[in-house]
Amino acid sequence: MESDIQTILTQIRHMVNNSDDKRKTALAQLKEEEAQDPFRILIGTILSHRTRDENTTLAARRLFSKYGTPEKLAQADVKEVTALIKPAGFYNVKAKNIIQVARQIVTEFKGVVPDNLQDLLKLKSVGRKTANCVLVYGYNKPAIPVDTHVHRISNRLGLVNTRTPEETEERLVEHIPEKYWININELFVRFGQTICKPAAPRCDICTLTNVCRYYNEVVVKEKLKNKA
Repeated sequence: MESDIQTILTQIRHMVNNSDDKRKTALAQLKEEEAQDPFRILIGTILSHRTRDENTTLAARRLFSKYGTPEKLAQADVKEVTALIKPAGFYNVKAKNIIQVARQIVTEFKGVVPDNLQDLLKLKSVGRKTANCVLVYGYNKPAIPVDTHVHRISNRLGLVNTRTPEETEERLVEHIPEKYWININELFVRFGQTICKPAAPRCDICTLTNVCRYYNEVVVKEKLKNKA
């Protein structure tokens, strides 16, 4: 598996780096803009739920221009926060949640975002994906945040055969050496945005078709069916 995943990650990196779409993921951009601040990574990840990357970036910039620390956000007015994060989806619910998260960080963790999965999962609206994003993008610790892109691509390539993102994370952690974990989310998300798209994946330009279960079991069969 190690040689396989190394080859896959190398080819994905080459494909996304040579893609016409040079945009960074919202979390990679947030990490760069906010100097890898774990608090801002955490809040930005919560804002990103069911929200397009560009809207996540805009909402985060607006929010952090006024409330850039747990202490400030913990004391914020919910209506003002709601207005600031309006570019993000479900902004009414998220405003209440991120204020509660900030209060928990201040009261339960002395103003410091936890750097371990167990404590991160105690925070309001924080699940495994969000917690793992904080570990990877905020603390540079090995973890595999599994979103829809990582779940879809892992199954298409045949790295896993799972029904849920939680199952996908479990299988990837079991079978992929830890030294590769930290790069998987960023590479798979970019790959999913540019080439291995949810609908109409660009198999014609993908260099992984020889090892891709989806291509060989679905695309090739469909081509043969159309020729018959």
